[in-house]
Amino acid sequence: MLYIAKMRILCQYPAFQVPCRPTLVGDAHSQVRRHTISWRMETAGDGQPMSKGRLEAFSDGVIAILITIMVLELRVPHGTGWDALRPVVSTLLIYLLSFVFLGIYWNNHHHMLQAADRINGKVLWANLHLLFWLSLIPFVTGWMGENQFAPLPTAVYGGVLLLAALAYTILQAAIVAAHSANSRLAEAVGNDVKGKVSLLAYVAAIPMAFVSQWISIGLYVIVALMWLVPDPRIESKVGR
Repeated sequence: MLYIAKMRILCQYPAFQVPCRPTLVGDAHSQVRRHTISWRMETAGDGQPMSKGRLEAFSDGVIAILITIMVLELRVPHGTGWDALRPVVSTLLIYLLSFVFLGIYWNNHHHMLQAADRINGKVLWANLHLLFWLSLIPFVTGWMGENQFAPLPTAVYGGVLLLAALAYTILQAAIVAAHSANSRLAEAVGNDVKGKVSLLAYVAAIPMAFVSQWISIGLYVIVALMWLVPDPRIESKVGR
């Protein structure tokens, strides 16, 4: 205390050239540094909240590229009759299902970010995590289509969908955590019953692929139909 009092006195006299900015040591310095790093991660560097525009644009571009990759992997039939389409029917069907899934993720991702007011570093990494699993959809789509819905490719397809759904849930939780507990996004998400039902359907479909591939594919189609229409809860919050 005596040292602090002396410093205050010396600060009043410029001739002593004593730096009057407080100096933090030990735990206090580390705590301030952690808060500073956290604040910088949640801002654009100029004190303003981090913009979500680049996140949306980047995600839209990745999903568009994934759809393009799937289209380019479709083989053109050799022939002009209906018989020429038979070898590629399975590929076309799984392409349609995967296209719907990517469209669902793009649609719901767009609505969720529209309801969000801010993002932070955790949201950025969670979004990359989601895009990683979505980027595997063209691979498992081609594998499953080329092998006529064989058990292992069908199960792996469900595994990628499961992990993508988990990644979306993590992203959703990260965005909700960046807002207050009574934010419009938190109110819209609620208990997320449809998301939990989807996860259970994927978990059931994966082992079922080794019993009957058509049951697994039926579960994938049911989940797609569940999410085909954007969640009205989020739409109502965005419209406010």
